Amino acid sequence: MRLHPRTEVAKESIFPKMSALARELGAVNLGQGFPSNPPPPFLLEAVRKALGRYDQYAPPAGLPLLREALAEEFGVSPEGVVVTSGATEALYVLLQSLAGPGEEVVVLEPFFDVYLPDAFLAGAGARLVRLDLTPEGFRLDLAALERAVTQKTRAILLNTPMNPTGLVFGEEALKAIAALARKYQLFLVSDEVYDELYFGERPRRLGEFAPERTFTVGSAGKRLEATGYRVGWIVGPAEFMPTLAGMRQWTSFSAPTPLQAGVAEALRVARKEGYYEALRESYRKRRDLLLAGLRSLGLRVYPPEGTYFLMAELPGFDAFWLVREARVALIPASAFYREDPPPYLFRFAFCKSEEELTLALERLGRVVNSPREA
Repeated sequence: MRLHPRTEVAKESIFPKMSALARELGAVNLGQGFPSNPPPPFLLEAVRKALGRYDQYAPPAGLPLLREALAEEFGVSPEGVVVTSGATEALYVLLQSLAGPGEEVVVLEPFFDVYLPDAFLAGAGARLVRLDLTPEGFRLDLAALERAVTQKTRAILLNTPMNPTGLVFGEEALKAIAALARKYQLFLVSDEVYDELYFGERPRRLGEFAPERTFTVGSAGKRLEATGYRVGWIVGPAEFMPTLAGMRQWTSFSAPTPLQAGVAEALRVARKEGYYEALRESYRKRRDLLLAGLRSLGLRVYPPEGTYFLMAELPGFDAFWLVREARVALIPASAFYREDPPPYLFRFAFCKSEEELTLALERLGRVVNSPREA
């Protein structure tokens, strides 16, 4: 007897594995992207108030309170919003709904690790478009993106601000991608879970340029420093949303109702009280601390334009050696590439305290200044 081959994609990823090693070894965990800070008090208070009031199933499309709050945020009607159990479920439901056997999804590489398994579980293939890695950072070749489109292509999956690179796609790139989707009659999936974590001008949304075919994925966990709440959403063309809500009946049915109610209130408070501006400034300081520290060690660093990740090169080192010997947990680039990742490239998560970042730099400094074979 055996399980179905599709379960091969269910093998433990490096993210929980590295976090478990970090706990076991007392390492500073700059690997998995969960914040050290607690959620904001206004979110905790909103959830407390929701307990005892919103305790039963919410509709699969989401609690009306949260759909209305998100509709205000995105300038759409509540019918254009479906709430999910985290952005991970949103992406799974979308891939199941948009592509199937014999079809393909175009994915940019490096990619967040759920994209390819989601395509595989839908029975679809993934055509990868690798970003160019230049001394200035990661860049998308739009001509290469168009060359990846075939008669089998159903959708392009984009992540902006982008994990793991920190790249934020500008207006011209988004317009070009929207035009490409219209030319070939493709859907667009825009993973924007880090939409409030950017360090320049507020980025435009892909959905602004192709609203009739774009599904935008978001996450309360990323916005509100509460990754365990598992409240995400899809914003898209209203005509397709009842079907997406129907698909959710066969996954988690609904996200936790009191958390949906708490997030609905917290989103309005966050915008009103300038929470996101303060969050960005906090992350800017921590990004700059890590950037300066890594550069002082003589390392090549690729500064992020958004997210709470940056990528840097540690020539001669291996991630598992670093967590055991240097007691710093990082994620190697191989987690974000199907094959042939850039050598000695690592993702650093700076959603940690300044004390943790400083300690990690001290520990890395000891091994970088006394390199040994991995």
